[in-house]
Amino acid sequence: MILPYRHEIDIIRLALSQASERLPRIRYEGLKIQIKPDRSPVTNADLEVNQIVQHTLLNAFPDDAWLSEESPDNPSRLHSQRLWILDPIDGTKPFIKGLPHYTISLALVDQGQPTIGVIFNPATQEYFCAIQGQQATLNNQPIHVRTTSSTPRRTFLVNHGHVNATTVESWQKEHRCPSLLGSIAYSLALVAAGQVDGLINLGPQNEWDIAASLVLIQAAGGLIFDKHLKPISCNQPNPTVNGIVAIRPDALPTIQQWFTKLHASDA
Repeated sequence: MILPYRHEIDIIRLALSQASERLPRIRYEGLKIQIKPDRSPVTNADLEVNQIVQHTLLNAFPDDAWLSEESPDNPSRLHSQRLWILDPIDGTKPFIKGLPHYTISLALVDQGQPTIGVIFNPATQEYFCAIQGQQATLNNQPIHVRTTSSTPRRTFLVNHGHVNATTVESWQKEHRCPSLLGSIAYSLALVAAGQVDGLINLGPQNEWDIAASLVLIQAAGGLIFDKHLKPISCNQPNPTVNGIVAIRPDALPTIQQWFTKLHASDA
């Protein structure tokens, strides 16, 4: 039996391995940090990872299109059958600080559908991988969103910066709501691996932040939506997403209840 996308998976692993191996050397030689117009930092490591992965993938698949945080956007991608979406270092701030909460996040969109999602943490060597219709894995071992809890209180990673303190306080009376880790992709991967019960980020996201997670969460048995609990599409003319929510399925009633109260308070 020939598994779908086997060649793509092999090339992805090669590309991410090559990029990961460069990071310690780049740090040794010295990080060069710039501030982008949106006030977020970018380093020479972000740019070199972007170059390595893009070169490796497009050399192997020259007809595919490309979308990355660190590459100019080419509108021709909108008419391509296949599109690679990359965040070369998701969590640049923790990377700069030497914290292990950053990832290389890569997705393949094929005929409008995210079909491969890989989230790789070079610091911990955690390699989350999913192909549409197959079981999600972490370092080649199957993973699944949580199905049981040791206590009634669940844990939802929350971006506190986009929820007012009163709302967070009311949520915390029912469940634990710690802050997101530095990388949204890594935080979402932890949901897929069953290490937390869900994630809520009501702020705008870019497709490169979350594209890989769309495949990973669903392949791990979870649900993933925008902040209005609507499906998320990729390869949009404006590649942004209106928030993101990823949860174990039986947490949906809790999230619906929370958001109904939240929207009522905003009205």
